[in-house]
Amino acid sequence: MSINDLKSRIINLIDENSAQLCDISRKIHDNPEPGFQEFKASTWLAELLENQGFSLERAVFGLKTSFRASYGEGVPVIALLAEYDALPQLGHACGHNIIAASSAGAGIAAKLAVDEYGGKVVVLGTPAEELYGGKVTMAQKGAFSDLDAAMMIHPGGHDSVVTEALACQGLSIEFTGKASHAAGRPEAGINALEAMIQSFNGINSLRQHIRPKARVHGIITDGGQAANVVPARSAGTFLVRAADEEYLEDLKKRVLNCFMGAATATGAILTYKWDDLCYAPMLNNLTMGKLFIHNMRKIGRKMKMVDPDKSFGSTDFGNVSQLVPGIHASVSITSRRGIVTHSPQFAEAAVSEKGFQAMLDSAKALAMTVADLLANPEDLTRAKSEFCKNK
Repeated sequence: MSINDLKSRIINLIDENSAQLCDISRKIHDNPEPGFQEFKASTWLAELLENQGFSLERAVFGLKTSFRASYGEGVPVIALLAEYDALPQLGHACGHNIIAASSAGAGIAAKLAVDEYGGKVVVLGTPAEELYGGKVTMAQKGAFSDLDAAMMIHPGGHDSVVTEALACQGLSIEFTGKASHAAGRPEAGINALEAMIQSFNGINSLRQHIRPKARVHGIITDGGQAANVVPARSAGTFLVRAADEEYLEDLKKRVLNCFMGAATATGAILTYKWDDLCYAPMLNNLTMGKLFIHNMRKIGRKMKMVDPDKSFGSTDFGNVSQLVPGIHASVSITSRRGIVTHSPQFAEAAVSEKGFQAMLDSAKALAMTVADLLANPEDLTRAKSEFCKNK
């Protein structure tokens, strides 16, 4: 069978399963579960794949809501990564329901390529992309060690293959002061909240002197209990991001100096902890990206290599891309400008007709790209050579 005939069969198979894929995407969206609590979503996806003939392993690599669904034998091994965690209070405002359904659908359709050319396709259920970096933990435990390539899509406001994800590490801050009556004896207190506010001011001053792609942002999680009491405790969580890990280390020191300076100025005691996990920057594989673009255009979707209005975020797929050749394409689910991820409006778009169509298109293009890599070993060889060159 020619590769073009096989791709036509892949497209038809996704269309035949479109109602089921849209249904599971909607179910995940309507039942949002935060990181490491995605018991319903992971079960629905695992059962779907098991019913489609995949060999299933649940709760792999020490994470209760992870899974590995495999079809085929031998090499090469191509992975499709599914995310399905929701944001606290915002639900699926990052559209992970679309990611999950597209990777599951692509896995089901990619069975046709495995049957024709050999090799193995794996759908990996990867929990807690938001905040907790589930893939980082999985990488540390060898989840990606046997893979030849990995792919996924992410919903957004544009169609492009290259994702510029930043290295990122979280920071937890606590200031301890001394309580006193805010009106009667303010001089007897040490204001922990004031230390936190001065830290924010220091970070705001720092921002004009850091590289354009670097980011520092955070929230106050504890600012005191009563307005007439000098706050004895304040706390916050922060994220520090940079385009590469070397500059991230430098920026972390400068950010921490803002907190240390505030502690010195106020007399509050500073305690802090950097997160154990660090999100790595994205290493885009352009060889695989060109295949994906070709397949998206084959089904009528105008996709670019790089979006001129690209934004910067972070993803734990960056850690995966540092281990195996990978793509993390952005697929538009809304034509309305101003609707951005992590907003209620984006959550609505994730269950819109345009959102479902983007999911189905993505499943088709992902499965066809798997077919390219299995049918043409030289494409995979080029992808690996590019990966080794850019590491």
